[in-house]
Amino acid sequence: MSTYTARIAWLRGEQKFTDNRYSRAHTWTFDGGTVVPASSSPSVVPRPMSDATAVDPEEAFVASLSSCHMLWFLSIAAKHGYLIDSYVDDASGVMTKNDAGRLAMLLAVLEARCGIVTHDKEVYLNVAGGLRINEPAADLAVAAALVSALTDIPAPADTVFFGEIGLS
Repeated sequence: MSTYTARIAWLRGEQKFTDNRYSRAHTWTFDGGTVVPASSSPSVVPRPMSDATAVDPEEAFVASLSSCHMLWFLSIAAKHGYLIDSYVDDASGVMTKNDAGRLAMLLAVLEARCGIVTHDKEVYLNVAGGLRINEPAADLAVAAALVSALTDIPAPADTVFFGEIGLS
């Protein structure tokens, strides 16, 4: 078991507060000493009561999901002998009203891209029967076959891959 802590601090200062026009700017302090300026998002609470230069909780939530995914991915890649040179994720989240009419983070999308080292490999792809594939749903199957060939780890025999992926 592990325990994680963060100190969240806000001060009213000279603001009236009861008129609901107070600054939402505050700080997050983590156990290593890092201090992060934080605030509500200007899309939720207008300026000057929010600080657009600070991290808002919704951004931090999306970043924490992406960071956890990256660390999990890298640990699995290292365990299985994949050499990864880079990892970039342009993660996004959508906050909108739920069925009860309350704001909620209803969608988070991770757009992770990693740099699997292939520069020292020759890659040939053969489609059975010499067919030409124009269907984007074959993207994931092709990627799985290439990773399997690069790592000498066969894909499970009882698994089917289909789905479109971005190869950028």
